[in-house]
Amino acid sequence: MRESGNAQAKPYHHGDLSRALVEAARRILEAEGAVALSLRAVAREAGVSPAAPYHHFKDKTELLEAVAHGGWDALSHAIIEARRTAASPGEALESIGLAYVHFALQNPALYRLMYDTSRDRMAMPAHIKEEESGYSEVQCALVAAGADPNDDRELQLATIASWCAAHGLAEMCNFEQFRPLKEAMGGDEAFLRGVLRHFGTFSLAGLHGKR
Repeated sequence: MRESGNAQAKPYHHGDLSRALVEAARRILEAEGAVALSLRAVAREAGVSPAAPYHHFKDKTELLEAVAHGGWDALSHAIIEARRTAASPGEALESIGLAYVHFALQNPALYRLMYDTSRDRMAMPAHIKEEESGYSEVQCALVAAGADPNDDRELQLATIASWCAAHGLAEMCNFEQFRPLKEAMGGDEAFLRGVLRHFGTFSLAGLHGKR
């Protein structure tokens, strides 16, 4: 059984209760899954009164949407950092993909919630395509690696392909069938980098070789 967060709940200043509740919800989500989440459980984890969450969220659905929104923000931050610390434009695409997969593997329940919420709405959050977002960073990385910034349709297609490729790798990378290849390559990290290098080559070949 996990320890209650009450004794360890971080103090919050006036106006930060919403953030504290979302952080508490994320801790419960990763430890026990979405089924364990309720406004009462989140209040207990955050160390506030049972009525306090209702000042910010009308129900569990609204709370989950806020947690998912924070997850997309965290993923964007990981992607932005990966690109900005890469040694070259070519390495940036691999680093972005690796950051994406690591985020998904390190935050499995949150990652699942992010996509479950998006599927329910049939849309990714609007802010994911804004400037300074993970999605826009993928576009910028493709342009830096040689994509034509003036060919919007091809750039959009390449960005979607890159995003879907990383998502697919995150979903499948732990499949048992890949274990022999991982062992031959020297472990999980080498395997991920090898697959991502092929994604990058594929994406750029498609951009440069289009008719």
